[in-house]
Amino acid sequence: MQNIMYVLLSTMLLTGCASIKPANDIAVVQLIQSTKSWNEQPLPAYKTGTPEITILRITIPPHHALPMHTHPVINAGVLLKGQLTVITDSNQVLHLKPNDPIVEVIDTWHYGKNEGNEPAEIIVFYAGEKGQPITIKQSKK
Repeated sequence: MQNIMYVLLSTMLLTGCASIKPANDIAVVQLIQSTKSWNEQPLPAYKTGTPEITILRITIPPHHALPMHTHPVINAGVLLKGQLTVITDSNQVLHLKPNDPIVEVIDTWHYGKNEGNEPAEIIVFYAGEKGQPITIKQSKK
């Protein structure tokens, strides 16, 4: 009985593997690689604590803005849909359209705003440190 089960399982596995397409059908596109943020500032060295990766999907409604904030950690993202404008406290501006990558500014006050008529959706990857914030909102004066 065990031999029959072995043959059946082996046949099922081999049949399933036969339908996998060869690797030459796979496309890899590098969206960005950089040692600098979008405003040309060098990225800082990694911290020495326990690394922690956070991935967020952020949706900004049409004609809305995020509050002024800063990131103490390296982060990068890709705008999936809509449009997004990022503005620093020194009035540096970056306009993003769908599929544009961004290496975010670090320790720089900035905000993003959606000036379009559809939601802006961005996926952001944060390379932080366990127990530490990835975003700090500016306190109201």
